[in-house]
Amino acid sequence: MIADGPLKSFCYRRLSFLQTKFQLHVLLNELRELHEQKSVPHRDFYNIRKVDTHIHAASSMNQKHLLRFIKKKLKTEADVVVMEQGNRKITMKELFEELGLDAYDLSVDMLDVHADRNTFHRFDKFNTKYNPVGQSSLREVFIKTDNYVEGKYFAEVLKEVLSDLEDSKYQQAEPRLSIYGRKNDEWDRLAKWAITNDVWSPNVRWMVQIPRLFDVYKQKNMIANFDEFLDNLFTPLFEATNDPDSHPELFRFLLNVSGIDSVDDESKHEYVHFDKTTPEPADYNDPENPPYSYYLYYMYANLTALNAFRRMRGLNTFALRPHCGEAGHVNHLIIGYLTSESISHGLLLRKVPVLQYLFYLTQMGMAMSPLSNNSLFISYHRNPLPEYLMKGLNVSISTDDPLQFHFTKEALMEEFSIAAQVWKLSSCDMCELARNSVLQSGFEDKVKIHWLGPNYKEEGVLGNDVARTNVPDIRVSFRHEALVDELYNLFRSHHL
Repeated sequence: MIADGPLKSFCYRRLSFLQTKFQLHVLLNELRELHEQKSVPHRDFYNIRKVDTHIHAASSMNQKHLLRFIKKKLKTEADVVVMEQGNRKITMKELFEELGLDAYDLSVDMLDVHADRNTFHRFDKFNTKYNPVGQSSLREVFIKTDNYVEGKYFAEVLKEVLSDLEDSKYQQAEPRLSIYGRKNDEWDRLAKWAITNDVWSPNVRWMVQIPRLFDVYKQKNMIANFDEFLDNLFTPLFEATNDPDSHPELFRFLLNVSGIDSVDDESKHEYVHFDKTTPEPADYNDPENPPYSYYLYYMYANLTALNAFRRMRGLNTFALRPHCGEAGHVNHLIIGYLTSESISHGLLLRKVPVLQYLFYLTQMGMAMSPLSNNSLFISYHRNPLPEYLMKGLNVSISTDDPLQFHFTKEALMEEFSIAAQVWKLSSCDMCELARNSVLQSGFEDKVKIHWLGPNYKEEGVLGNDVARTNVPDIRVSFRHEALVDELYNLFRSHHL
């Protein structure tokens, strides 16, 4: 369908029309929108709610924050045992001595966690940036939940990040924690870490990311087939839902989880295709990694059953919100569109007008990270976010990895400020992006009512409370009318 010539032309023209229509709207109504914003007491861009819907917990602090934390621990907890190699226990001081480092010498440059021009189209080099000073041992000690110190340091630095969010009051986040699917007790260990260290904040709802690394585990004989991988991921969730007493900590932890993410380098070549000849999970023991669509389909199938079960029991449900369309094949966007509630990135939509139009018509959410994309896949000026926004797609701004891409304590505000300067976004544009981020997020209904107004689920102006969102009714009305016109145009054509 996406390769059909007449359909591509039709969708391209409709999208171009939407973009031109928005430009005309701005020429006619920009001053009226600004006047409406000025007439709202108290509210402005700084004190409307904005959610960082795509951020990884392991890189949620900036590089200076991590450096300061490491230096502090090296000075105050030098004699604490942090690792075990064979039968030998290694203290913090010994670890740094072996690396030839001391607290005074450490600097941001030496930490070397920031992405640079050498990471462009090199996801492998980017992944090494998660290792402070290029040492996996420091990553193991400071930014892992499951290590010799039981994730104590990671919890401490995360709580500092959460405290900064609470101080800002109007910034929220949905950080990703990792579950790998190698063992069936991973969920319990993660939940124990979260509960024991009290890693909780009213400004945060957790998401769980599942790396697509089946081939790595298979080569190391950690798992026998894809069914075992899925079993490790989902069986504990069904058990905790069915009998909370069987996994008490996991049951509590899941109440603060809003969704599931699928992560890895999308640009990797896929040797296996997902079709009727592809083995079912119990028979999939190929050393090659399954394709992106295989992972997403079985995650979607299991999540659908799990959510139905949790809904029956009056519990919160989980949205599937994968990394999708950052690189690789456009098939990723197709399976993402069919299975997911919203996606992160969506860069490749700019090349596929049919899919882009479908994303518009269904108002499917996209969390975009321009600074991350600028370092990895596409330069800032070529980023399609401003075009998506003009056309009326449901886009929001997120940070992805502040440790690698940002310099300030408020990474989300850094993203907004750079976007506003480079793309000349108006205050109304920024408030619209912030409102989109809240709508895309997994925060509870009662929280969204407080942030957006009691009727936020209504379409058009009825669903907008300008006193809370600072998005003028004029803008919301324009977006709603444009969408209704497109749907009317489609269905009218169908009936002619």
